[in-house]
Amino acid sequence: MRGRFSARAFRPDPVSEHVLARILELAQCAPSWCNTQPWQLIITRGAGTERLRHALYAARSGVPAMCPTSFPLAYEGVYRERRKICGVQLYQSVGIGREDRDAAAEQSLENFRFFGAPHLAILPPRRSSACTEGCSTAKLYIQKSFMLAAVDSGVQCIAQAALAAYAPFVRACLDIPESRRVVCGISFGYADSAAPINTYRTHRTGIDQVVRFLDA
Repeated sequence: MRGRFSARAFRPDPVSEHVLARILELAQCAPSWCNTQPWQLIITRGAGTERLRHALYAARSGVPAMCPTSFPLAYEGVYRERRKICGVQLYQSVGIGREDRDAAAEQSLENFRFFGAPHLAILPPRRSSACTEGCSTAKLYIQKSFMLAAVDSGVQCIAQAALAAYAPFVRACLDIPESRRVVCGISFGYADSAAPINTYRTHRTGIDQVVRFLDA
């Protein structure tokens, strides 16, 4: 858990089939609603990654972004403050000042280049009215299993909800049926340790601020 961070710069080296198989086998241990194991994973590599990388980056300037229903409507109070600190410190790590909106926008576009990662994983959960089986299980698989298994194998990741803003385009590129949602992507590979942006770490608040014990 402590070794995981959101890598935003990757080396081009692909993850070997052996290591990838280990990650996926470990990820299969993820819990799911009634053990239905509804996940279906799409993983790009080689020319597949490059095709999607270039297509998505080019398309986002001509295809209007949409606001998925899973995105927060607003951040208030302490949540707004934490989000603000996260953004400021992230851009500071690459020398972007608070008022340099153009540079900040350019950095955010790296989401659509997958931060140079050699692989992108898309886990499109099944649609359901309550989103219980689909979205909840997808979140468990992404964090509790896939990402931690990757870190344990020396591989870093970043979960990218930004890709959901272009869900129809991603669905068309990857031939994902309408019966499944596109809620995020996971760019993964070997982190570039020389990149300043990978030295940035988010702060975690103390447990006294997030846990309430009930003894009676």
